[in-house]
Amino acid sequence: MKNNIENIIFSRFVNQPIPFEFISFKELYRRCKESNYDLSNPHRIKFNALLIITEGESFHSIDFKEEVLSPGVILPLTKDQIHSFNKNLNVKGCIISFEEKFITENISEKNLFHFLHIYHTPSILIGKENMATLNPFLQLLENLHLDSNNMMKSEIINSTFMALLFQIKRLSIYQHKTFESQRFKDFIQFKQLITEYYHESHNAKDYAKKLNVSYKYLNDVCKQIGYKTAKAFLDSWLLLEAKRNISENQYTSQEIAYKMGFKEPSNFNRFFKKFTNQTPNQFQQNLEKTTLG
Repeated sequence: MKNNIENIIFSRFVNQPIPFEFISFKELYRRCKESNYDLSNPHRIKFNALLIITEGESFHSIDFKEEVLSPGVILPLTKDQIHSFNKNLNVKGCIISFEEKFITENISEKNLFHFLHIYHTPSILIGKENMATLNPFLQLLENLHLDSNNMMKSEIINSTFMALLFQIKRLSIYQHKTFESQRFKDFIQFKQLITEYYHESHNAKDYAKKLNVSYKYLNDVCKQIGYKTAKAFLDSWLLLEAKRNISENQYTSQEIAYKMGFKEPSNFNRFFKKFTNQTPNQFQQNLEKTTLG
C-alpha cells in the first residue's frame, strides 16, 4: 500500500491576497478535519512556517527526524522539507506560514542575515518562562491577519514578524553562534547553489568555482558553520533529497538516480547504501512499514 507524499502549496488551505497566515494549532486541526486531510501523513511543504509551542507535549517529524514539542520550543520549517504532525492534538500554540519571498524580498541585508540565521536552525528553545515576552508580537500578527484593511498591511506584518524573530533569537537559551556575515552568506549561497545544480554536479569544487572562492575557503566555511567538510555537506544534502524523493512514492529508483544527477542507477544505489546501509528500495519498504504501523 503506497502512501504518496503530497506537495502542499501555501494556497492549499489559505485564500487571501497576502501570502502570510497566523493560525492556532487547534484551528489548523479543525480546518484539516473539515477538509478530510490527515496532518499525520508526511507532506512536502512549498512555503516556510514557524511553529511556536505554548502548552502540552508532542512530537513533529521533519525530514525523517522527530523533534520534541514542549512549551518554549520553536521550530522553523523551510520550503521543500517533508514533515508531519502528531495524529492527536496534544499541544497549544500557533503556526505562522508564509512564502519566503514575502519576507526576504524587501528587507535589508542585515535583517536577511538574521532571518537566514534562524531558518538555518532546526529547533530553537527559548524556555517556557520566556514565552510571555512573545505575546505582544503574536497578538499583533494575529490582529493584522484578521484585519480586512490592506493599507500598509504587508509592510507592518513584515516588520512585526522580523521583530518577533529578533526577540526569539535574543531569548534563545541555545545561544546562536555569531558568524562573520560574508562567510555565513557564502555558506547559504552554497546551499542554494546545491539545490539548483545538484543534478549537474556532485563535486564540491565545482560549487567553489560558481561562488568564485577557493575550495579551501569553502571547506573552512562549511566546517565552521555546517560542522562538516564541503564534500560531506554536499553528500548529506544529496542523501536527504534522495530520501525525500523516495518517500514521495512517485518515482522508481532508476528515475530518482537520473533525477539526482547520477549517470548510472548502480552509482546511486552504492551512494545511498554507503550512508544508510540499505538500498533505496529497502529504505522505501521500511518507510511504508513505519507508516502502516
